[in-house]
Amino acid sequence: MASMLSAKTNNLRYAARILQNHGRPTSLSPPFSHHLYHRSTHPHLVGNQGYGNGYLMLYQRLLSGTNASNAKEEKPAQGTSEKGDSGEGRESGNERDQKSDAGKSVRGSPISWLSFLLLVVTGAGLVVYYDREKKRHIEEIRIASEAVKQGPSAGKAAIGGPFHLINHDGKYVTEKDFVGKWTLLYFGFTHCPDICPDELVKLAAAVDKIKAKAGIEIVPVFISVDPERDTVEQVREYVKEFHPSLIGLTGTPEEIKSVARAYRVYYMKTAEEDSDYLVDHSIVMYLMGPNMEFVKFFGKNNDVDSLTDGIIKEIKQYKK
Repeated sequence: MASMLSAKTNNLRYAARILQNHGRPTSLSPPFSHHLYHRSTHPHLVGNQGYGNGYLMLYQRLLSGTNASNAKEEKPAQGTSEKGDSGEGRESGNERDQKSDAGKSVRGSPISWLSFLLLVVTGAGLVVYYDREKKRHIEEIRIASEAVKQGPSAGKAAIGGPFHLINHDGKYVTEKDFVGKWTLLYFGFTHCPDICPDELVKLAAAVDKIKAKAGIEIVPVFISVDPERDTVEQVREYVKEFHPSLIGLTGTPEEIKSVARAYRVYYMKTAEEDSDYLVDHSIVMYLMGPNMEFVKFFGKNNDVDSLTDGIIKEIKQYKK
C-alpha cells in the first residue's frame, strides 16, 4: 500500500508541475473553480483553455484513482475483521453451548440403569449365598451319615446332641425323654405354605406304614425353626392336623438355635413385611436310634414308600 501511495503522489507532483508550466496556479484549493470562473475575463488565457481542460481531467482521474484504490484496500481489511469477528462469535457460541451442555442435568443418563444392574447383581448374589449355605449344611449331614455307616470304628456321629425344648402341651422335654424309642425328627415352621405340610403328611403316612409292615413303633417329632411366631398353642393346633402321635416342640430363639446347630439344620428368614415372612430351612428327616444317636437322614426326594422301606432297612441293620 505504501508503494501505491508513493506512485500516486509522484503522479500528482507531475501534474502540478505541468500546470505551473502552462501558467496555472499551483494552489489546488479551490482547484479549478477559480480558473473556470475567470477564464472569460482573461482573453489571453483562452488559447490555453484546451490544455487546462485536459489537465483538469487528468488531475481528477488521478484523484479518483487514488481514492478508489484506498477504498479497495480498506474493504478487504474490514471484511477480514468482520469474518474474524463472526468466527469469534461462532467460537464463543460453541463454547457457550458446550458450557451449557456441561451444566445440564444427567437425568435420563445410564446412571439409573447402573443402579438397577447393581440391584440385580446384589439380589443374585444373595440367592447364590443362601443356596450355597443350604447345600453346605446338607453336605455336612451326608458326610456325617456316611461316617456312621462305616461302623463303630468311624466314631461318634456329628449330628444330634442335648436339647431343652417345650412340647405342644407346655412341658419341657430333653433328648432323654426319647431314649429307648425310634424317633423321626423333622424341622419346619407352622406358617410354611407348602413344603412343611407335604413333608409332614409323608412322615405321618410312613409311620403308619412302618407299623403295619414291620410292627415297629416310630415316634414322629416336629421341631419349629420359627420361635417368634410358633408358640405352644400354635404348635399344638398345627400338629393335630397331621398325626395323633406327632409331638411338636418349640422354645426360645436361643434354644432353637442350639438344637438346630446340634442337628446341622440350616434356617433363615427370607422375606419380611411386618409379621409376615417365610423361613428357608433344610428339608431333612432324621432317624434317631433308641439312644438318640443319629442313624440316617432322608431328604425331600423320598416318597412315602421309599421312606418306609429305608427306615425299616436301617432298623433291621441296626439290630444285627
